[in-house]
Amino acid sequence: MDYTPFLTPLEELNNCSFCPRNCYADRFSGKFGYCKSDASFNISSICIHHGEEPVISGKNGICNIFFTNCNLQCIYCQNWQISVNRKDRKSTKMPLEHVIREITSILDRGINMIGFVSPSHVIPQVKIIIDVLHSLGYHPVTVYNSNGYDKPETLKSLEGILDVFLPDFKYMDPIISKEYSDAEDYPEIATKALKEMYRQKGSVLHLSDKGIAESGIVIRHLVLPGNVQNSLKVLSFIAEEISPKLHISLMSQYYPTGGVSCHPFLKRSLKKDEYQVVVNEMEKLGFSNGWIQDLDSRHNYQPDFMRKHPFEE
Repeated sequence: MDYTPFLTPLEELNNCSFCPRNCYADRFSGKFGYCKSDASFNISSICIHHGEEPVISGKNGICNIFFTNCNLQCIYCQNWQISVNRKDRKSTKMPLEHVIREITSILDRGINMIGFVSPSHVIPQVKIIIDVLHSLGYHPVTVYNSNGYDKPETLKSLEGILDVFLPDFKYMDPIISKEYSDAEDYPEIATKALKEMYRQKGSVLHLSDKGIAESGIVIRHLVLPGNVQNSLKVLSFIAEEISPKLHISLMSQYYPTGGVSCHPFLKRSLKKDEYQVVVNEMEKLGFSNGWIQDLDSRHNYQPDFMRKHPFEE
């Protein structure tokens, strides 16, 4: 199959402004912007993942596409092996035909959902993958699994293309977002992005007869040790400015990576009483849809992207 006609969206990467960084970099020139990414399909792993929320993974799992590099640089990222921005990731450049072959081989096993993980800086590549799959007769549920640092205008361009938004909502404190993720404007950007997702999808999470998400929004929030007040502000914003009917995935799975071994707060795991304070506030604000985690869940979310399948031994 000739994939050339599908590659037109890549042309927009010669003046890239898809994410809030607005670098206007020519990603074909070798002079990259913040994400240090060129115009290739830079993908670390395409695999079946069972570790998402029940309405996303289900019993069979989801076909997740893990893009390398990121428009945030979170100092505690669990995917640090692939998220740290580097220009020399030659081993992760996949030809489009290889990408499609990997995805369809998983879809042919009865999995009808694909997740784009950390896609905010590779929007043209996301569009191309979906267009090619449709041309081949595949119409999986598409999940936009982002860090929440998304440009609202870019999200508008994806309306009707994506089925499920699965964003993080990390911070309401710009001081923390600057220190932890190098994005002082994260609260301003993420709140606008969430409102745009809500405009597109509303508060109802539409499920199949098997209980699998087909359309809607699930907002994730990872509770960080020593940062309970930030979490309370995050939940308050969602409840008061968007809707308490949204599905919230309140995560306790934080674990300290080597990069934060000396940080005053992030060097340790989350405490039970810290998480419980946030759970109580979630209930107080009227959230009745979503999930909480067992505190020991952190042991189940430590991927190794040096392995062929990062989530399996």
